[in-house]
Amino acid sequence: MEFTALQDLIRGIPGVRVVCVGDVMVDRFVYGEVTRLSAEAPIPVLARRREMVMLGAAGNVARNVSALGGQVALVGVIGSDIEGREALRLVGDDGRIEGALVTDTARPTTLKTRFISGGRQLLRVDVEETDAVSAETSARLARTVRNVAPGAGVIILSDYGKGVVTEEVIAACRNSGLPVLVDSKARSFQRYGAVDVIKPNASELAHASGLPTGTDAEVEAALARALELCEARAILVTRAAQGMSLAVRGQSIRHFPGSPREVFDVSGAGDTAIAALGTGLAAGKSIEDAIAFALLASGVAVGKVGTATVTPDELVEAALAAHMAAAEAKVATVARMVEEIARWRARGLRVGFTNGCFDILHRGHVAYLAQARSWCDRLIVGVNSDRSVRALKGEGRPVNDLESRALVLAGLASVDLVAPFDEDTPLELIRSARPDVLIKGADYTESEVVGGDLVRGWGGEVRLAPLVEGYSTTAAIRRMAGEGRK
Repeated sequence: MEFTALQDLIRGIPGVRVVCVGDVMVDRFVYGEVTRLSAEAPIPVLARRREMVMLGAAGNVARNVSALGGQVALVGVIGSDIEGREALRLVGDDGRIEGALVTDTARPTTLKTRFISGGRQLLRVDVEETDAVSAETSARLARTVRNVAPGAGVIILSDYGKGVVTEEVIAACRNSGLPVLVDSKARSFQRYGAVDVIKPNASELAHASGLPTGTDAEVEAALARALELCEARAILVTRAAQGMSLAVRGQSIRHFPGSPREVFDVSGAGDTAIAALGTGLAAGKSIEDAIAFALLASGVAVGKVGTATVTPDELVEAALAAHMAAAEAKVATVARMVEEIARWRARGLRVGFTNGCFDILHRGHVAYLAQARSWCDRLIVGVNSDRSVRALKGEGRPVNDLESRALVLAGLASVDLVAPFDEDTPLELIRSARPDVLIKGADYTESEVVGGDLVRGWGGEVRLAPLVEGYSTTAAIRRMAGEGRK
């Protein structure tokens, strides 16, 4: 998405109102560590460390609209149970979400509990009712839709197949006079009638059309068939790294490529996509701009763990990074470094840290950094600012400025992130990074390594990497200056 268009869209979101209708869930994530198997059965034992609870499904769509800066009315069903009260609390904690939840004492609140270790799900336990809600509850939902629709720009219908999206509810959405977008897990799209957009993923489109969806040509055929089988005005299929493809009745199918992103977790990425799409349309943008916005938002979401939301600041940063060279995108502020580390740790990755001036990168540096990277899953390199180098090395140094040194380091495959620092030592940067392993050259002793005591204190280790003899920045500078020549 063009940066100026993104800024204009983000400025237009405050004051935008969206209605989210559908299956509301409570998502519980239980994080822990597995170090042994049970003596009772061949199953892992999870040592619980922490839990997170958040709204899922239609609730997650509402959370994403809110995170983007929009106002949202959330219409759905909860039970008269602990999870229902949890859902009400979560809605109440978000100042931009208006709770319009209907309580059905005969049904449980849908709850999904995921057990996670090392960034991987071990087990998911569901509590749910998938039969259609009662006629009375359906009528209450339809009335609620009619009550909250005035003043909104779009209705997002989130159908996870838990019985909330009845024909009566669908009719109330269609009769509201607002554009209706549907995120559907159903095998048939016919039940939604003449809605504006249905947004399946590639697998859901394959089920609905009965056709494969691997290539562009296959997707085009599946979209054409799906339009024949339903009354929707348009179908937008999300295709993970391949982007999105749009079929509008009477128009040629268009493909919108995505940007490559490191995928940590796809949970809720579809919710983020339709929330951004709906918010963009409610802000008065074209379908093309709204799709570009949705692509950007879902690309950020898959870089997080769990049913994540994205913020305008994250979208701006992602848009800037998309226009950078790969090396430039690796150079980070302390704040972004901390965010990246949190994402790595959520996946159970081991974080390493080293630092230096790296004034003139030579063979010895390359070998040293390759060795450092072999001791961790992700390597952060702290690099001294120009002022810091002068304080350490004297006037005339550095030979290369900070930007040049940082970009050359970031261009190495062994380096995952470069973090400049202005202090004389990297101690504060190490405090912020909290690495699992701190690496310096073998010309140091472990007791001399700055931050070594800190790292050992939180359970990390200090390692000394061997140096390649005969290579140093000082020697290179002397050779360039002609010193030592006869």
